[in-house]
This record gives sequence, structure tokens and C-alpha cells, in this order.
Amino acid sequence: MKDQEKIHLKFLGGARTVTGSKTLLEVGDTKILVDCGLFQGLKELRRLNWENITRDASQIDYVLLTHAHLDHCGYLPILVKNGFKGTIYCTHPTKELAAIVLKDSGKIQEEDANRANRHSYTSHSPAKPLYTQDHAEAEKYS
Repeated sequence: MKDQEKIHLKFLGGARTVTGSKTLLEVGDTKILVDCGLFQGLKELRRLNWENITRDASQIDYVLLTHAHLDHCGYLPILVKNGFKGTIYCTHPTKELAAIVLKDSGKIQEEDANRANRHSYTSHSPAKPLYTQDHAEAEKYS
């Protein structure tokens, strides 16, 4: 790191709640997202999952996953869908577990959307999953 390079931290989740952990670390021109989690729990928190965390996900160079809990890795399919093409770093066990967690999350989201549509308890027409099993099975993070 050059002496003149500045380091910036931006908390995109997990700062005022214990869910949705995402911290953007910028060192010079390099952008590293530390964790990439889903918000869980209260509806007001879950709504945050539908917002883009950055104007251009393709500008993020790396994701560093600390572990495979959904609130630390569950936003990965959305990040990739929004243009992230960088490298994801994590331990081998984290990679294996995250693949399972993401696939399961996609399945649950599909089931929830289908149930909401069948029983008409959604304000969206139609209700859609945040991401699907197919998104979660992408080679990028499995």
C-alpha cells in the first residue's frame, strides 16, 4: 500500500442490526466487500435486500466471506445478478457450506413466493423470490 492511499470503510449492513453483514473496504482503487449477507427478521430489514448496495456491483473487485451463515453470504446471488464479476475468497469449508445455504435459501424464497401467490397474501402481483435455486447454483460461488 502506498503511503498516500486512503482506506475507506462503508457499512452496508450489520452496523445497526445483527443481520445483513456487508462492509465495503476501499484501498486506493481496490474495492473489497467483506461479507455479503441477507437481512433477516423484521419486514423493514428484509425490504433492504431488494435495494442495490452499490451503484455498480461490477466495480467490486473481491468478496471476502468470513463464514457461511445466510446473514454473511446470502446476498451473493443478488450481487452477481447485479454485475459482480470479481473473485470470492473464503475457506474451503465456507465455500462448501455457502453453496448449501444459498441453494436452500433460493428454494425457500421460491416456495414463499409461490405460497403468497396461491393464497393471495401479497401486495405484489405476482410475488417474486429475491433469487431462485438456479441463481444460487451458479458456478460463481458453488
